[in-house]
Parts: sequence; C-alpha cells; structure tokens
Amino acid sequence: MTDTDPDTDTATATVLSESVTGLGPFFAFRIHPLGTEPDGPWQPMSRPLLEARVAAVGARLAAAGGRPPGSVEPRVAASVAHLGLAARLISPALAAAVLHDRVLAPGLTELRWQPVIGGPIPLSLPDSAVADSPAGSPEHLADELSTRLLDGPLRELSDMMGKFSVSRHIVWGNTASALNGAATMIAAARPELAARTRSLTSLLLARPPLRGTATMAGGGTFRRRSCCLIYRAAPDRSGPLCGDCVLAR
Repeated sequence: MTDTDPDTDTATATVLSESVTGLGPFFAFRIHPLGTEPDGPWQPMSRPLLEARVAAVGARLAAAGGRPPGSVEPRVAASVAHLGLAARLISPALAAAVLHDRVLAPGLTELRWQPVIGGPIPLSLPDSAVADSPAGSPEHLADELSTRLLDGPLRELSDMMGKFSVSRHIVWGNTASALNGAATMIAAARPELAARTRSLTSLLLARPPLRGTATMAGGGTFRRRSCCLIYRAAPDRSGPLCGDCVLAR
C-alpha cells in the first residue's frame, strides 16, 4: 500500500476484504489499520498462543477418538494445527489474486486472529497486507505470491512449527494441500474462475518453496508427497487418510 493516504489504503483493503469474504467463511477476513488493534478478542500470532493452539487441537483430536487428554503425539497435533492456520492464510490470498490480481501477504506479527477451535479461524489483517498495485501477468503474480506470501508469513509459520518436531517436508505439504483446497472451493463457488484458479495454483506449485511437494495425477487429481499425520490421532494410530494423502491408494 502507499503511505500517502492511510484512509484510502484502509478503504481499498476493506473493499478487497468484502469481495474475498463473499466466497465463504474460509476466505473471510477483516481489515484493521496498521499500527492499531482491532476491536474485540483479537490476539497476535505469538509462540505461546501457538503452543496453546497445538495443545487445544491435540485435546480435541483425543476427545474425538475417545482417548485421554495428552494421548495424541504433539507433532500430530502441531501438523493438524498448522494445516488449519496455513489454510486461513493462503485461502484469502489465492482469492485476492484470482479475483483482483492483488497480492495479499500480511506480516505474521501484524495479523490478528481468534484461536477458536472448530470452524474457520477469525482473521484480521493490516491494511498494509494488500499490495499497492496489481501484480501483472499470471507468472509475475505467482512470483510475487511465492516471494511475499509463501516465503513471508507462511515460512515464518513453518519455522515456528519446528519446536514441535514437524518436518519441513510435512509443513510444506500441508501448505500445498491448503492451496489446493482453496482452489477447489473457489472453483466450486465461481465456476467461471476455475481455469484461472487452477492455472495460478499450478504456477505456485511449480515454484519454491512448494516445488516438489505434490503431483497432479491423471485428470488433474492433486496428490501431496507427504502426510499431515492425522491418521495417527486414532486410538490405534490407523485412522482414515485424507483424500490427497501420499499414503492413500
């Protein structure tokens, strides 16, 4: 965003937010001016809150499987928590790119969230998260998203997951899976944008840090090259696999 008219920057970002949010709750976000705090129970993406999030996800997974608290491996809970957070960052960003050719890349320390369990995580982004000009060609748009989003807040989030012994192979597989999930939802909501969405998704998957994290099988079926580990949350560690899992046959 430019620094000449903060009110205009906030208004422009708010219009973008309203357009993207129209795709559904997994794309929804609100805008707050950089340097201010949004009203309500919003929290920064701090390490203590992330640790609490992982613990809460682990407890929820254990309860769903009829297991006692603390029985789910921390790295399993951390991977599942990461997948949800990555999806909430990448979904509105992909939508902003597809709908408006805009790059949406918030700094991880500047965004605010509400760590609810179950359903889409409420998200508030600073107005500075919106690029000050359209990104240009699809290739340039993919380059900008790779640099500013994937190598920005999503890499920061990836680094934070190292504490829980979640490998980078899994973390970036989670991110690729979140990207594909967002593309699928956009195509379902706006079929006329399906080709554009899939094209941009393919460009992002071909660039680092997502290069090599997934394959597109016959008929365009997405298959990641890692596992989010959620099957290990089942009582016998043999729960169902996700549809895009490398272990699925």
